[in-house]
Amino acid sequence: MDTTFPRLLLRHAAERPDAPAMREKEFGIWQTWTWSRLVLLVRHIACGLHQAGLARGEHIVVIGTNRPRLYATMLASQALGAIPVPLYQDATAAECVFPINNADVRFAFAEDQEQVDKLLEIRSQCPQLAGIWFDEPRGLRNYLAAGLASLDSLAEEGRAFAQLHPDFFDTEVGLGRPDDVAAMFFTSGTTGHPKGVVHTHRTLLDRGRAGAEFDHLTSSEEVLAYMPPAWIGQNIFSYAQWLACGYVVNCPESPDTVMIDLKEIGPTYYFAPPRVFEGLLTSVMIRMEDAGAIKRAMFHGFMNVARRVGPALRDKRPVGWLDRIEYAIGDALVYGPLRNNLGFSRVRVAYTAGEAIGPDLFSFYRAIGINLKQLYGSTETAVFVCMQPDDQVRADTVGIPCSGVEIRVAENGEVLVRSPGLLKEYWRDPEATAQAKTSDGWYHTGDAGFLDAHGHLKIIDRAKDVGRLADGSMFAPKYIENKLKFFPYIKEAVAVGDGREKACALINIDFEAVGNWAEKRNLPYAGYTDLAQKPQVYRLIQDCVEKVNADLAADEKLAGGQIHRFLVLHKELDADDGELTRTNKVRRGFIAEKYAVLVDALYGGRDEQYIETQVKFEDGRTGSVSATLKIVDARTFAPVRAAA
Repeated sequence: MDTTFPRLLLRHAAERPDAPAMREKEFGIWQTWTWSRLVLLVRHIACGLHQAGLARGEHIVVIGTNRPRLYATMLASQALGAIPVPLYQDATAAECVFPINNADVRFAFAEDQEQVDKLLEIRSQCPQLAGIWFDEPRGLRNYLAAGLASLDSLAEEGRAFAQLHPDFFDTEVGLGRPDDVAAMFFTSGTTGHPKGVVHTHRTLLDRGRAGAEFDHLTSSEEVLAYMPPAWIGQNIFSYAQWLACGYVVNCPESPDTVMIDLKEIGPTYYFAPPRVFEGLLTSVMIRMEDAGAIKRAMFHGFMNVARRVGPALRDKRPVGWLDRIEYAIGDALVYGPLRNNLGFSRVRVAYTAGEAIGPDLFSFYRAIGINLKQLYGSTETAVFVCMQPDDQVRADTVGIPCSGVEIRVAENGEVLVRSPGLLKEYWRDPEATAQAKTSDGWYHTGDAGFLDAHGHLKIIDRAKDVGRLADGSMFAPKYIENKLKFFPYIKEAVAVGDGREKACALINIDFEAVGNWAEKRNLPYAGYTDLAQKPQVYRLIQDCVEKVNADLAADEKLAGGQIHRFLVLHKELDADDGELTRTNKVRRGFIAEKYAVLVDALYGGRDEQYIETQVKFEDGRTGSVSATLKIVDARTFAPVRAAA
């Protein structure tokens, strides 16, 4: 699109000043921000930032949850030609040092006391960090740090400046160009320092518009913004597409109230990574465990109907009238109430992305009448590369290339992309930029995949992760892990086996789901570590593993990747301990090194292994967790040969 974010803001404010732009829930009440109210705040913050010395082309850090005032700060920065850099609000103070120094950040916006404390803690390591503004004043009354002030005071200074210079803001917005840098996102890489992905107004808005046109989005959509703004998925859906379409973005009161707020808003356009859909399904299954026998029987009976009939109805394929009647009864008694309970009654389009989703998990939501689809993209491609049309949705593909995108598969199976949404560069890393982008504009995704006969892209795994067992069988760890994570009792899994004679797995139980299961069986436990090592829990997880093995046996290419041995970890994998990225992707290499003694025990034929692991608590303290972990063999199955 031949425009910029601040220009779109001004256009919406001029065309429909009293229409809602955002809503924010405070003290249990939804507060509406109109376009005219929002643009006034942006104008005042921009003038205040100008007086503070923010220069065109300079970076400013924004750290916090989704809030109208956080979005206003980003827009105000862009109005001056500066570049907002959103950071993950759950990042530790130490994790903020590299991006702040790498981008020469002098100014930062922090949502509350927690974020202010982080920035003050690292100030000695970031001497150029001169100004910090906060939104929520609670707990900050007696803070006397130099350069620390409230956003209200900044906006008030800007209001006074705007009265003396009424044309300043509009003039600055007019100086902006579509090819100016609009934002920088630091990737939460699985290895090494994160890289700053540089995007322009044109790249972000072009992809935002392409996605909107694909699904016929309008200004009447309702969106819930609850994922970190530092994740480009959230940024595209609730910032770029918000300004491209002019729909309403709703900000939950807190992370703890997201499910309640989801039901109250009833979004029409919804986006979540697979782990959110996994968590929702787990909560459903826990509730069904608590239900009476009749209700459980009705649920499972109608779910069998849904799995058989629902996807075909969603894809408008022929369905017999008896099946239609049975599904309609199920919709009245089970699927409709379930959608309402999840907050999905009004969802017209729902997407999942960020990593592969298990086919069983994906099919569950479509079966109960939710138009859940997959899309494919990354931070570097501004999200939208492939999308699934409403009538061509399959669990094993991520759709067709959307507007302006070309796809090519290299000889080694890596997917290459050429698109108007490609990153401009990696900040201060010309070597990485040259490796990622060819001279003729092709981006190396690092994913292994292929285009099927219908033109749909199928992603197998990360190219670097797809391996071979010692006998030459294909080993796709992510595919195996996703199948394991479909079960409500398994929260995370790490499959190992590349170059070895068989596949094994390290598993995290879902503490809530397994705890609920244990309590119903009067099985006492004293915390996660104790519960994880109960023999009854091992039998529960073994049943899940063996069901996955049976499924893998039916896949000719992946039958050799069945899990022969597994163990249940003594602690949950955690981003604070370096085991996951901030977007909850497994840091496979780090885990293999950290838990090498466990991997060796899996392949050494041992029945148990002692381990002690250092952990970091939420308050910054460190401690250790130790346990003797059991190691169990799982039943495997002969490959099912396809009929001749």
